[in-house]
Amino acid sequence: MSAPPVKTAHPTGERPAALLSSGPVPFVFKRLYELAGWKVEGEVPTTRKFVLIAAPHTTNWDFPVFAGAALKLGFPPNWMGKAGLFKPPWGGLMRGLGGVAVERSRTNNLVDQMVAAFARAEQMILTIPPEGTRHATRAWKSGFWHIARGAGVPVVMGFADYRRKVAGLGPTLWPSEDFEADMEKINAFYADVTPKHPERFLPHGPDPVATGG
Repeated sequence: MSAPPVKTAHPTGERPAALLSSGPVPFVFKRLYELAGWKVEGEVPTTRKFVLIAAPHTTNWDFPVFAGAALKLGFPPNWMGKAGLFKPPWGGLMRGLGGVAVERSRTNNLVDQMVAAFARAEQMILTIPPEGTRHATRAWKSGFWHIARGAGVPVVMGFADYRRKVAGLGPTLWPSEDFEADMEKINAFYADVTPKHPERFLPHGPDPVATGG
């Protein structure tokens, strides 16, 4: 049974994912998801504020798969975008599709911006691909973990398993004080998930080249 729809509030009082909450856009996403033969697993946490890992990320097809799964489970995901994308005439559209504007200049700390955004928002499901690339890398970016820890919200392990054609939500992790220890738990979960291109997916860990291995 699908979870009830989530009405995600924008820090300014707007609903950033209004276009994904109802109407033709979510209908099309969900219908295409079903026609492609995909199913969903998992339940939306009772808290309506959390950071959602989108992994593995090895292809541009991951975006519609994750979006379809999120909408099938009943929540419109949020995502970070450069502030320039939110200027007229496209700002309303970007917010309507779940976007949250961030300043990416050197003088603006991205983690602090998102921690503040979580504090202002009534509800937010911030989706982040921690690999930061579609190519193989062991250096998963820690921003998602710092944002969750700073905002006092959990990390939920979203996944897309191309072998089983199932996507959805896995375990919930409350960040500890040890990033590497938390990543061991995250690695353990994704070890059983098959991406579109398995050769491009590596668990987080030391780079053998950088360490001389």
